[in-house]
Amino acid sequence: MKHFAFQLAAVSSLFTALAFAATHPQYGGTVHIVMRIAPVSLDPATSQPDPVAADNLARLLFETLVTVDEAGNPKPALAVAWQSARDGRHWNLALREGVKFEDGTPLTSDVVAASLRFANPGWTVFAQGNSVEIDLEDPETELPAELALPRNSILKRSDFLPKGTGPFHISQWEPGKKLLLIAAEDYWGGRPFLNSVEIEFNRGYRDQLAALQMGRADLVEIAPEQAQRVETGGRRILESAPLELLALVFSNDNPSTKEIKLRDALALSIDRSAIKAALLGGQGDPAGGILPNWITGYEFLFPSDINVAKALEERGEVNQAPAWTLSYDSSDPLIQLIAERIALNARDVGLRVTPVSAPNGDLRLVRVRLESPNPLVALKQVATRLGLPQPKSSDHGMPALYQSESTVLQNRRVIPLFHVPVNYGLGSSLKGWRNRRDARWPLADLWLSAEKN
Repeated sequence: MKHFAFQLAAVSSLFTALAFAATHPQYGGTVHIVMRIAPVSLDPATSQPDPVAADNLARLLFETLVTVDEAGNPKPALAVAWQSARDGRHWNLALREGVKFEDGTPLTSDVVAASLRFANPGWTVFAQGNSVEIDLEDPETELPAELALPRNSILKRSDFLPKGTGPFHISQWEPGKKLLLIAAEDYWGGRPFLNSVEIEFNRGYRDQLAALQMGRADLVEIAPEQAQRVETGGRRILESAPLELLALVFSNDNPSTKEIKLRDALALSIDRSAIKAALLGGQGDPAGGILPNWITGYEFLFPSDINVAKALEERGEVNQAPAWTLSYDSSDPLIQLIAERIALNARDVGLRVTPVSAPNGDLRLVRVRLESPNPLVALKQVATRLGLPQPKSSDHGMPALYQSESTVLQNRRVIPLFHVPVNYGLGSSLKGWRNRRDARWPLADLWLSAEKN
């Protein structure tokens, strides 16, 4: 009887230990990630086709002076404090002490100033003791939030690999193919639980999902239109807030009054709800504004509903309408399907729109991912990527931002269609994930369950 009781106690202790290991952080193991992007450079100041993916990659290696929370509010990072003068034209940022780069050298104001000057040639940046000073020609009231963008990461550039202060260091780098990272033992924010991170690049959604299903990947990207099906299959899916803007952008930025009426007719003809249900798998929100409602709180004021009667009225006020060509990315099947559906909707109100895979159409169907939850920074970033007028950064508050966005939308140069979330598929062994609205990876705080280590 005593022997049986001893065995029962041992089994109970084993289950208790396993339960503890499954729910409490532990060190060790390698996380395997598969991504679509195929970067040839790790420098975040270089142009990246997918800002969200590039941001997550950069934050493993590099850090910014400031970070932002999910509401877009600035928080200390490599800078512990900041202040402005001259109405936002001059800024002083005090640096955190005790931070080291991957090569063991300390973070200094000289290195920080050089890094910021490289990413922002129009800024005047200079070292001042343990602080950096930034002088700007125009006021930048949201400069701290702009400093949180990945392109403003602080790194030491050389002929070899860039060196950062992040939670992981580079162990192996094959441009466009593979990246192997190891935990920074002396990271100022505390050593990550993971020993290493292995990232495989240039893999499509289908290949990523297969890797997750076969247990060869712990973290993959899931296409919006596939998320519901994958989740129904029992996989762990995490969804961000709507971060990606799908929109039509006209090449002509100086339309006549008649052409604006035709653009209005096109915007009113698009059945966004039907496209969402049939092509986006029910994901995303129909969009009338550039920024999503979760960022601004006012996006619902921009209409996005189909109105065929009004579209026919606008079309009828113009005697002759041109035949538009609609460019789309031929490597993106979803974008092609949406372009074809838009052409059908346009035909119903007497407009001729022909989808083409050539890059120089009269209008383009584009995807733009928001780089910041800060509304002004996000609007400026989208405007830059789409070639739209820049909002004034000296304006304060949501009313001024709403007016800026309304002005951008006035001539229908851009017709917003959808705001779509970013989705990730997670392996069962990856623990500690706290989902963020801005789709940021919390890899420095994650760990692997005991059976995976």
